[in-house]
Amino acid sequence: MWAHTKENQDKVTPTQALKYLKEGNARFLNNIKVSRDLLKQVNQTSEGQFPFATILSCIDSRVSIELIFDQGLGDIFSIRIAGNILNDDILGSMEFAIGVANSKIVLVLGHTKCGAITSACNNYKSGYITGLLSKINPAIEMDTITKIDRNGQNLTFVNRVAEINVHLTINQIRAKSTVLRELENDGKILIVGGIYDVETGIVEFFDS
Repeated sequence: MWAHTKENQDKVTPTQALKYLKEGNARFLNNIKVSRDLLKQVNQTSEGQFPFATILSCIDSRVSIELIFDQGLGDIFSIRIAGNILNDDILGSMEFAIGVANSKIVLVLGHTKCGAITSACNNYKSGYITGLLSKINPAIEMDTITKIDRNGQNLTFVNRVAEINVHLTINQIRAKSTVLRELENDGKILIVGGIYDVETGIVEFFDS
């Protein structure tokens, strides 16, 4: 498997980009990897990069994007931050990846048993972590199902907040970025969400 070129990146549709991610996760789950010469891909991408996908995910060491989607060098713009939260710099990175570098899909990927979500649910405060976790608070507040044990020890609550957080992040992307919103409305990109299960390796993609 060789690295993406501008020619084949141009041919990839948003729907195909999503299909590539789903197929890659299926290979990961079945322990079937596409044969890649990574050093060859280093040479192929030395003069340029043409990733088909842009993924915002958590820094969690168990959520290695290229591995869980079975992708190689030059395939994915990977944006990682605790709790897969959004800020202006991340949004600018997405606009570069999509609007300038022609990536075809934005995936916001949360995961189960997220430490950042757990800490936010426990109202953890310390240094700069406090400000980061505050961006997760709206997702906590939006969960109206959990009536008791609304804390990080309640795994069901934590995972529900993680899912809500993904949806809120997608809403923020659409609301804040005119560039990405218009490209999505024109059918030139997809903006989707999903959750990675750290116990099974399965990525569950959301319908919208």
